[in-house]
Amino acid sequence: MDFLTLAKERYSVRRFSQKPVEQEKIDAILEAARLAPTAANAQPQRVLVIQSPEALAKLKDCTPYHFNAPLAFLVCYDTQTVWRRKYDGHNSGDVDASIVGTHMMMEAMDLGIGSTWVMAFDPAATKTAYNLPDHIVPVAFFTMGYPAEDSVPSPMHDKSLGIEEIVFYNKF
Repeated sequence: MDFLTLAKERYSVRRFSQKPVEQEKIDAILEAARLAPTAANAQPQRVLVIQSPEALAKLKDCTPYHFNAPLAFLVCYDTQTVWRRKYDGHNSGDVDASIVGTHMMMEAMDLGIGSTWVMAFDPAATKTAYNLPDHIVPVAFFTMGYPAEDSVPSPMHDKSLGIEEIVFYNKF
């Protein structure tokens, strides 16, 4: 499938089958995370695989948006390795983690695995639940699994602004 078709067809899955995701597919999704570009190639991304019943139960304590997925990834960044902009010290962690998560979602879609980006979570509860050290910052959960037979895109899925509304050219 070409990329634009993949991007158009991917949607946030909120109803998952309980069929387990095969390890080779998990490995491919993690490889996409490993290969994702990061600022200055610092590679601060840290990805927690959440698939055991105990780990999935903890997910429910961190966010109501778990969708009873059989698999989730918590994408974080390491403050000790993240790139920092010299002008103001701003770090690239959120951006790097977002690029990584996007690569993971697109690889999952290519493998027939549905996903949802979940940023609505309690960071403190997440750090406690998964025993994250202070230098690891959670950015987003990615719930994943095979879409349930009755899974459909949100009514807003096809509602995108026109290209003329999001693009501008600087005319000198």
